[in-house]
Amino acid sequence: MTEQPSAHPTDVVRVALVDDQQLVRAGFRMVIDSQPDLEVVLEAGDGAQAVRALDPAARTALGRVDVVLMDVRMPTMDGLEATAQIIARGTDAEPAPRVIVLTTFDLDEYVMSAIRAGASGFLLKDAPPEEMLTAIRTVHRGDAVIAPSSTRRLIEHLVSALPEPVPDGPPNPARAAVDDLTEREREVLLLMARGRSNTEIGHDLFVAEATVKTHVGRILAKLGARDRVQAVVTAYEAGLVTPGA
Repeated sequence: MTEQPSAHPTDVVRVALVDDQQLVRAGFRMVIDSQPDLEVVLEAGDGAQAVRALDPAARTALGRVDVVLMDVRMPTMDGLEATAQIIARGTDAEPAPRVIVLTTFDLDEYVMSAIRAGASGFLLKDAPPEEMLTAIRTVHRGDAVIAPSSTRRLIEHLVSALPEPVPDGPPNPARAAVDDLTEREREVLLLMARGRSNTEIGHDLFVAEATVKTHVGRILAKLGARDRVQAVVTAYEAGLVTPGA
């Protein structure tokens, strides 16, 4: 595991790389460090190393970490467990970094678990460099679209495989949460699911971007979602959005 000093401008997005393949980390580092607004400040070879390094009590020397690129399959501790532990240890005073899970379509069974563990986005391991850079910036902004495009494709691919609701079966918690939204909040959530940014949603609904941000904040609170990705998954699970819609 390697770390870098923490004396960096506050406008630089500070990134941690977690992957058991050193060559993969080296390639990601080269691409990320080539950008003036991004910098790799931590590398870890497995989830356990990442959890230790990113524990709030252990980050005094390392400083702030904004985004983690997390592989799924690693020795000692996999990326799902590491994501869950890193997110769970965040506090209001020391928020957890946002996690982008590195995945492939043949690991579908892991992706929904990653969302529930708190992952904010997904990146296909063979994605082009510009998509990786976009993913980091997008996830860091938090209120931007749920890009990269692979995130929406993965969500749709997964949700299309969900079992059909059973008549007279147990209540659908996602449906109940969505039912608590106002009509305007549902409109905003639908547009979020289509990958629209706050600015684009404002144009679509003829309202100010600040108003959209307020709606998004209320949607996240009512759905108990950490970010837009989790809110969109809830919309799919509730049947408010269907794949391809």
